[in-house]
Amino acid sequence: MKLFHYILSILLIAAVTSCNLDEFPVDTADNQAIFGSASGLELYSNSFYNILPGTDVGVFQGDDNSDLVARNGVDTYLAVNALSPVTSSGWSWSALRNINYFIENAENSPVAEKDHYIGTARFFRALFYFDKVKRFGDVPWIDRTIDIADSLTLYGGRDDRFEVMEKVLEDLDFAIENISLTSDASSTRITKNVARAYKTRIALFEASFRKYHTEYGMQGTANAWYEEVVNTANEITGFTLHKGANNELSYREMFIAKTPYADETILAVALDASLQVFSSANRRFISPTYGNRPSLTRGFVNTYLNLDGTPFTSDAGYQNTPFVDEVKNRDLRLKQTVRLGDYHRTENGVSVVAPPNFTQTFTGYQPIKWCYDERFPYDDESRNDNAHIIMRFAEVLLNKAEALAELGAMTPGDWSETIGALRERAGITGSTLTTVPSEADPYLVDYYLGKFTDPILLEVIRERAVEMVFEGLRPDDLRRWHIGELFEQAPMNGMYVPALGEYDLNEDGVMDVYFYQGDRPESSNPAIAFVDVTPSSAAGRIQLSNGTSGEVLWNPGAREWLDKKYLYPIPENDRIMNPNLGQNPGWE
Repeated sequence: MKLFHYILSILLIAAVTSCNLDEFPVDTADNQAIFGSASGLELYSNSFYNILPGTDVGVFQGDDNSDLVARNGVDTYLAVNALSPVTSSGWSWSALRNINYFIENAENSPVAEKDHYIGTARFFRALFYFDKVKRFGDVPWIDRTIDIADSLTLYGGRDDRFEVMEKVLEDLDFAIENISLTSDASSTRITKNVARAYKTRIALFEASFRKYHTEYGMQGTANAWYEEVVNTANEITGFTLHKGANNELSYREMFIAKTPYADETILAVALDASLQVFSSANRRFISPTYGNRPSLTRGFVNTYLNLDGTPFTSDAGYQNTPFVDEVKNRDLRLKQTVRLGDYHRTENGVSVVAPPNFTQTFTGYQPIKWCYDERFPYDDESRNDNAHIIMRFAEVLLNKAEALAELGAMTPGDWSETIGALRERAGITGSTLTTVPSEADPYLVDYYLGKFTDPILLEVIRERAVEMVFEGLRPDDLRRWHIGELFEQAPMNGMYVPALGEYDLNEDGVMDVYFYQGDRPESSNPAIAFVDVTPSSAAGRIQLSNGTSGEVLWNPGAREWLDKKYLYPIPENDRIMNPNLGQNPGWE
């Protein structure tokens, strides 16, 4: 994405949009300079890219509020009595007016290729509405620029979310049909394949929502949306799973590359140090003060398969296996997602051993997926310029696999081309690459609170979590599956500690962490991390599950799940301006 995108978007939004539904775009000059040429249409349509996830927080922080990640503190969404109509946000419509203004004027443009740009605009309108429906449920559907005299629309109520999602599907189909660019070597432009990939994501969400949120009585319409996922995924061509020269690193190298790997990356934001466009990935993952210090939970890490394709949780005594042993001979994505024994970093280019650092991690499973190995300046400043991946082919395969499992239509060929292919890249061997599972893993059944018992679906869900962790999809997955209880109930657990004392986490002969109770002990190692596990119920403390031994347990503070949180409340200020908006159930 180029600099003019950011400049233009500011000018256009200031000129033709506003923040409330009772304010309107006003034409103050001849708009033919924009709508009378292909270059003008392209320039304007670049402003829509602001709808994509920003790069500072990034998609990499989206999973911090989920069952997979222990983090510093509790977000407003899950904190007790914190979310309310007064604290809710997100009821903003400026981006929609910008899009609708463009569509209305572009439809009257003499430019021959105008449908390509209208298709781009409708793609972004679909994304805009998908986000609003996920957050608020029923929302007003507006597909035109609102006139100042149109009080019926300005102060009207909300439209049924299921009807709005049908409109979203229409926009996506129009985009797929009319966007002229099929693919983009830079992976940064909206193409047919980008629209198709997003359609698989959106249709999967909608199918699951209709199936599992039975209170709406829409279960009978879910399969049509699952079928949209499969059919659209089959239309995507030209992509494969990225495999580098060293297969042990091919997964992670996608997330630390400055230029997106176009073999798998469907859409990304290419950051640019020369333009001062950065992300804060290292700082948010590693800094003990700046970020949330996200750390994977042991409950999730247990779901990574052994290299031979068997479940780790089928190994005798897995519950009491120390860190140095539990991470051996596991799915290679584990060592490419968190620090294991052989992980090294650099400090000013000098290689240093870097086991899990308990001054930066709560559980011991410390992420590296999006982080540069070099410490300076990335850990202390928001200077990451590795590409910000938003959509990749692996997700399309997972979306298709889940839809097939839900439809009861998974064949051995489908399995091999989706789940099997992902596991093969991860170094996994055995029958799991080609054989459709027939027995449900009891660990997964228990983990998902008995919600899922189908063996095929459970393995797809296992694979989805492992492959896509820290890519921002997990909170939406829990909501669409109607299993929000995991936001509250999933333990924030970490590595197993056999007893108090010192531990060498990478078997290099140097102690890395000292678990103690009471007075802090002495140590001759200045780099060792001291972890006080004195029994306490206070938030912000680490305990051991059995007192002086057991799993590390992090207490971020009280978490609360209520089913009304499947939808955010309509913000109070917006309801005051338009009482006809009403309120979502449970938030009155």
